[in-house]
Amino acid sequence: MYHATVNNSAKWDIEPGKKSFEGKMDGQDYSLDVVVQDGRYHVLMNDKSYNVEVIEIKAEEKTLVMKVNNAIQTVVLKDRFDDLLKSLGMEGASKAKLKDIKAPMPGMVLNILVEAGAEVKKDDALVILEAMKMENVIKSPAEGGR
Repeated sequence: MYHATVNNSAKWDIEPGKKSFEGKMDGQDYSLDVVVQDGRYHVLMNDKSYNVEVIEIKAEEKTLVMKVNNAIQTVVLKDRFDDLLKSLGMEGASKAKLKDIKAPMPGMVLNILVEAGAEVKKDDALVILEAMKMENVIKSPAEGGR
């Protein structure tokens, strides 16, 4: 069972079936006809046609951004493990937590771009490292605390 939230508003419970593109959505049976062409999908469901293009997949966040009939849709999927973590008060415990960041190669630190105790977001530049006569920007691989 999956819980899908679209654009932070519409919510559906989805239970995939044994065959691809079949199952139950909010307790109702569904069956999709899907044709894939050039990375785009043409979907028929309940006598309605949808053109779908996947724009971005954020696996860590379990989020999918797609264009459905030229409208951008953001879908968040949660599974039974997410439900269990939430019931135990551990929602968000699966997010990466880092104490150390390691350089991809030995080098010399030229500049530190953040202050001690600063809050860091994913992909924030942290350090300029010189290695093999090149300057490399080391970025945060995940959200970080203070």
